[in-house]
Amino acid sequence: MSTQNRREYFTTTPIPKLIMTLSFPTIISMLVTGIYNTADTFFVSRVSSNPEVNTAATASVGLVFTVMAIIQAAGFFCGHGSGNYLSRMLGAEKYEEADEMASTGFALSIILGIAFALIGNIFLTDIAGALGAKSAQTLTFTKQYMRIILLGAPFMMAQFVINNQLRFQGSAYYAMIGLMSGAAMNMILDPLLIMVFHMEVTGAAIATVMGQITSFFVLLIGTTKGENIKLNIKKVRLNGHYLFEIANGGGPSLARQGLAAIATLVLNRTAGSIGADAAIAGMSVATRILMLMVSALIGFGQGYQPVCSFNYGAGLTSRVKEGFFFCLKYASIFLLGLGAVCFYFAPNLIALFSKDAAAVEVGVKALRFQCATLFLSGPIVMSNMMLQSIGKGVKASITASARNGICFLPMILLLPRFFGITGVEIAQPCADVLSTLIAVPFAYSELRKFK
Repeated sequence: MSTQNRREYFTTTPIPKLIMTLSFPTIISMLVTGIYNTADTFFVSRVSSNPEVNTAATASVGLVFTVMAIIQAAGFFCGHGSGNYLSRMLGAEKYEEADEMASTGFALSIILGIAFALIGNIFLTDIAGALGAKSAQTLTFTKQYMRIILLGAPFMMAQFVINNQLRFQGSAYYAMIGLMSGAAMNMILDPLLIMVFHMEVTGAAIATVMGQITSFFVLLIGTTKGENIKLNIKKVRLNGHYLFEIANGGGPSLARQGLAAIATLVLNRTAGSIGADAAIAGMSVATRILMLMVSALIGFGQGYQPVCSFNYGAGLTSRVKEGFFFCLKYASIFLLGLGAVCFYFAPNLIALFSKDAAAVEVGVKALRFQCATLFLSGPIVMSNMMLQSIGKGVKASITASARNGICFLPMILLLPRFFGITGVEIAQPCADVLSTLIAVPFAYSELRKFK
């Protein structure tokens, strides 16, 4: 697609058709990613014939998810920050700035990834203890899993950046192929390393990192295809202008993912203090299933983001507004139906990942509570994505921080004091209600300006 054809495509294609065309590959990508994110949990829960060992292994994967969320936060910070900006520059026909931002965002992710890998492994034992690993078995598994995950941090961060930059250029299919290649690698290696070679959580970690490395190289090849921006070390500009734009556009993602990491940490520690490894395992499984359900919503929103940023940069705000309400309507309908189905089948879903009765009890209740408010994720996510894509960094950061931070952290700290483990289970649904009351007014404050 030439530069002129890309501009015409983004600014004249009917909004429903444009969003659905761009969101189809991102929905597939996110669903596949969600499936392979749950693959580790599924296979790790079967590392031994001893249920207690399986529960400890499942808990360890849940604990290290906090570290993975931090790595993802840094990757999305660089990827969304550079992607939003370059898309607006393409819409404004400022191609040199778009080129420089792409290379700068990529370089920054590599630098941050190397720093994470080195610092994380130096303080490995301290981090494992801080995550909430209490029993000796869980501590051992947590360190084994986390050590390898940290080594893959540069590839993990960089592939998030390339993936998002491709999406914001309208090359969603290249992005999909990259993510699906990594997912396929992970899902092939998981059963092979865990079930055949009996490598337990170490095998799960290797499978995850090899999947990320595969995605990285496939996505890197994608940047060389067609009219996609070519990454070039000579165009790296780690100066105040580009770093500010990355921070402005990526700040909401950093807030959202970073607070998700903190929220997971507090959730695991609180659950563990009340119900030990079984409670951590149950909440971990429920959280992974919820993430899988929301992944389709995220993919739908990601199809809207380049439409939003490009048309906003081109001054076509009516198309930004039309796209927002199109996404909000169909996302809400989809989530209502999905929430009802998963509420009914919650016992069957949790039982796929755990045979520990105590873990299953916690997981089923938590999943059902979260399904009851699942439809609220529509306005929360779409409001955040719209604000972020048009460069409203402060409002987008607050909106992004609400679900996992501003609203969730008080809930997870207060509710268990009064309701015990039930307080842990209802913390996220309560936070979702409060987050909606923040997201909707912020979105309206910008949408009313659009003609």
